[in-house]
Amino acid sequence: MIGRVLVVAGSDSGGGAGIQGDIKTITVLGGYAATAITALTAQNTLGVHAVHPVPAGFVVRQIEVVLEDIGADCIKIGMLADAGIIAAVASCLSRQAAGIPVVLDPVMVAKGGASLLDPAALDALKNGLLPLAGVITPNLPEAERLTGMKIENVEAMHAAARTLLDLGVPAVLLKGGHLPGRQVVDILATRQGIEAFADDRIESRHTHGTGCTLASAIATGLAQGMALRDAVLRARAYVRAAIVAAPGLGAGHGPLNHAVGFQAPGT
Repeated sequence: MIGRVLVVAGSDSGGGAGIQGDIKTITVLGGYAATAITALTAQNTLGVHAVHPVPAGFVVRQIEVVLEDIGADCIKIGMLADAGIIAAVASCLSRQAAGIPVVLDPVMVAKGGASLLDPAALDALKNGLLPLAGVITPNLPEAERLTGMKIENVEAMHAAARTLLDLGVPAVLLKGGHLPGRQVVDILATRQGIEAFADDRIESRHTHGTGCTLASAIATGLAQGMALRDAVLRARAYVRAAIVAAPGLGAGHGPLNHAVGFQAPGT
């Protein structure tokens, strides 16, 4: 099964994250990527220099024409920029994408610290899109904004994951890369329980686009009929391999090597 993934996200002119990183990830993992671009960004490895949101009506039209013709086995949502786009996307998906699993990466802040979501849009994200998601993939700063909690250790990650489930999301992959330490711990929480995945930290400044890549890799797995846990395991292995093989481009947070060959878990 090739797996059709419709990505609703912003463009990264540097090619490491956003739509560009999403398309690379989905293609390498054997899926088919279609897109609805929500914003244009002028960015490189040193940061985001400008953001130009796409009109909400045009974002919706991109989604509509893809679903009407090509269809989708999974929808991945990334950067949405403002409340108007969030509301329009939520309304469109409610009408036209019932039954299609949604992976929501609540993109709020770029790797270099630039804001990618209007602060006023947080309520729209929580109330409009979270109820449509099958799984969300926040990092710790994003989870702190969604829950209002301070997350300073793995125990707090467990508590935050449970709080996110209480918001009505069926599954949460809470990424722990922002915590200090030699290991990186991610938490996968569902109604059935919580599982932690720990790996040795890869010391590298070339981690631009890891969040986008991970979410798109999970979406590809779901589109190909994989169970959530299996999709998460393959996605994590892919991201780690892509970090290790990063090409070393740029003077800041460089991109991953999305074209890396890797051994998926269980193969």
